[in-house]
Amino acid sequence: MEHRLNIVLLEPQIPQNTGNISRTCAVTGAALHLIKPYGFVITDRQLKRAGLDYWDKLDIYEYENWDSFAERNEGNFYFFTTKGLNVHSEVSYPEEGSVYIIFGREDKGLPEELLYANKECCVRIPMRNELRSLNLSNSVAIAAYEVLRQWDYPDLGREGKLTKYTW
Repeated sequence: MEHRLNIVLLEPQIPQNTGNISRTCAVTGAALHLIKPYGFVITDRQLKRAGLDYWDKLDIYEYENWDSFAERNEGNFYFFTTKGLNVHSEVSYPEEGSVYIIFGREDKGLPEELLYANKECCVRIPMRNELRSLNLSNSVAIAAYEVLRQWDYPDLGREGKLTKYTW
């Protein structure tokens, strides 16, 4: 089975973050899974502006709630949280099957009962303890690129090109 990166947002609240994350999904080939309720409507101008012209390049899925998502998806789930037991770069993300990196609301994170039930799969991006957290879209980018790095960046361009000169 081929591997697939999936980015999951549980109850995202800020349209600009979701728009930025959709752009990350588009350029990496990751699927975006959005779990309601949202703090915005999907047609918000800020959401589309942040995602810019990449909306037609996205594999995007919507769910009414966590249970609906969990029933329809299987694979390796990693819950990104400031309360995680594992450092994101010390986890080995399997190359077989689907990997789901899951993030919670900007203001509350993931529900603690979900974290407790999945404690071995809770992942933390190291940061200063006295500060609350990184921005959600930054956290998603860090996490996504760590998974892709471990997979040797499948299907992603590794070499840039100058427009006026050649290397």
